[in-house]
Amino acid sequence: MLKLYAYSGCSTCKNAIKWLKAHAIPFEEIAIRETPPSLVELKAMLDARSDDLRRLFNVSGQDYRNLGLKDKLPGMTTDASLKLLASNGNLVKRPFAIDAKDKICLVGFKEDEWKAALA
Repeated sequence: MLKLYAYSGCSTCKNAIKWLKAHAIPFEEIAIRETPPSLVELKAMLDARSDDLRRLFNVSGQDYRNLGLKDKLPGMTTDASLKLLASNGNLVKRPFAIDAKDKICLVGFKEDEWKAALA
């Protein structure tokens, strides 16, 4: 089943949830701030995103800015970056949708991309 890591106050997450429900796609919603994706899930998403680590970060978020990650991220190792994401759900770009069994890895909500992967 599709795991959807989302934040209830996020309009993009709400749009993704609405879209999933409209298309009768079953999913398990997980509060991303309280339960960030695991290292295994983050690595799978990174592989699916052509190793573009920055695409996994919520670059417009306050935690990203407060930690100065714009400047720090280029010098960080992949392992350190993934551990940071796994420890702070506010840093993860959302919604974050993954189904390891069906090899579905979606981050952010772009309807065309989700339709191609899920419908």
